[in-house]
Amino acid sequence: MIEARNLHRSYRIGKKSVEVLHGIDLSIQAGERVFLCGPSGAGKTTLLYTLAGLERPQQGEVVIGETSLYSLNPKKQAAFRNRNIGYIFQNYLLLPELTALENVMVVGAISGANTEEEAQAALERVGLANRADHLPAELSGGEQQRVAIARAVANRPKVLFADEPTGNLDSRNSAEVMDLLLGLATESGTTLAVVTHDPSLATRGDRQLEIKDGAIRTV
Repeated sequence: MIEARNLHRSYRIGKKSVEVLHGIDLSIQAGERVFLCGPSGAGKTTLLYTLAGLERPQQGEVVIGETSLYSLNPKKQAAFRNRNIGYIFQNYLLLPELTALENVMVVGAISGANTEEEAQAALERVGLANRADHLPAELSGGEQQRVAIARAVANRPKVLFADEPTGNLDSRNSAEVMDLLLGLATESGTTLAVVTHDPSLATRGDRQLEIKDGAIRTV
């Protein structure tokens, strides 16, 4: 489902160039649940952004299904992501002026679909049907993360990326959110790639990978 070939990504800090991804090759099968771990600054989020089409590599290729992501022009790439990819950001990135339901509807609105029914169904799947009319400020951290998950799965994507989905939660909420995420992925056969700093969570996938010094290895 996901093939990454020879990915390179570096950043310039002052006069110095720091290479974050150093020729990474990665293959994730359809329906597989892969956890990416590694020390802070190792490039976990950069890799996830690159796999999802959110950050172009300076060298290399990402293929999702049969589509070479970075061969598409920006408009077609955005449309492909909207139809096929769900992304859960570390800090939720909910729009504060929109209700939970409206936040979930944003993804469908971009593609021009009437998604109120689908958005309500997604909130029901994450156990928040009764909080649909609440603003993010009226929700707990765990509830906000559930809204972010509902938004990511509302269009029933083939691939779901999650960047530290439990990083801002306590241990109880972390366990509940991870149970929910894995359950949704299993239920729909979605390919799942999760970045986490928690080694105990990383063991719950089908495969655990470590990113270190710009390279990747199986744990």
